[in-house]
Amino acid sequence: MLLGATGSIGASTLRVITAQSDRLELVGIAAHHKQAELATIARQFGVRHVGLYDSAAHSAACRSADFPAGTKFYGGASGLSELATLPEADIILIAVVGTAGLQPALAAIAAKKTIALAAKEILVLAGKFVMAAARASGSRLLPVDSEHNAVFQCLEGQHSSAVRRLVLTASGGAFRDWPIDQLSAVTPADALRHPTWAMGPKITIDSATLANKGLELIEAQYLFGLQPAQCQAVLHTQSIVHALVEFTDGSLLAQLCPPSMTFPIQHALLYPERATTSTDAGLPLDRLLSLDFRPVDEQRYPCLRLAREAMISGGIAPAIFNAANEVAVAAFLEKRAPFLAIPQIIEQTLSRIKIFEPTSLDHVLAADTEARQIAHHLLSP
Repeated sequence: MLLGATGSIGASTLRVITAQSDRLELVGIAAHHKQAELATIARQFGVRHVGLYDSAAHSAACRSADFPAGTKFYGGASGLSELATLPEADIILIAVVGTAGLQPALAAIAAKKTIALAAKEILVLAGKFVMAAARASGSRLLPVDSEHNAVFQCLEGQHSSAVRRLVLTASGGAFRDWPIDQLSAVTPADALRHPTWAMGPKITIDSATLANKGLELIEAQYLFGLQPAQCQAVLHTQSIVHALVEFTDGSLLAQLCPPSMTFPIQHALLYPERATTSTDAGLPLDRLLSLDFRPVDEQRYPCLRLAREAMISGGIAPAIFNAANEVAVAAFLEKRAPFLAIPQIIEQTLSRIKIFEPTSLDHVLAADTEARQIAHHLLSP
């Protein structure tokens, strides 16, 4: 089951499924609104279960003759949750942008499915409740983000008490080498020119601000049961080392592969086995290979500082950070706000909401709604 089939993660997943067609079968797909792209995928892979989050797109798809005969359609959030619990689906890969994947994830967990998680916002918003639900049901969460998948591989067979810290690597995004005084004039087109990765618009902007690395640090804390101080980030311009884990004896383990999402996706979908072939070529170690690391300059990347502060504050703070960031990034992409307004909107939103420890998912969802309302108000002229 692939939720988020028309995005960049979805495209990489389809490549993996094609390369491993003797071991993987696609039984269902979903997207927000791109019905024509879903129809193409449905015909190519013979998929009969199709979900569309957007109500207008769902209605249009139900009337379309482009889908295979006998296609069953699922609409809205409830439809995605129904897809996520289909009996014939063993693994649910959730690559839905933003927080729309939360309810399908919880539904799949309740159904004791294996979750391949590529939507970091789910754990940032409700990590406390998602992980508790997974423990209660016995559902397995397999990380698909390249950094978390790398940590997962490094930790296999190790006890969490032996971990001193984990270090997630960051490319630095489109502006890592720009003079700071030029950042006030950057455009969405500038920010979308990522130096090493091909990703969707939202995550590419998050890479330019390093908000994505902040979200990943928060996600890592929940996934691996660590304290905020144990989760760190470093710049690594080549995007070849995806994470490092330092153990209490001072040893470091690192996971390396080319900057392609097919590697972590294939690892998660076939886990615990490894395929004898990969969708993409591995690292060419017969040629000169340089690996550079440097600390993150938080003056250049204030979003990372704000994410770390939210992680330390805990409670609803990570949810507020995530919601405000989503609103600010959307405004930047629509040219309604400058690039440097993104961290400003996040910081001001965080300052206006009292942080507390939620005791229910409703508390978190209410904080998410309030944060979005405040962020929208701050962006109003």
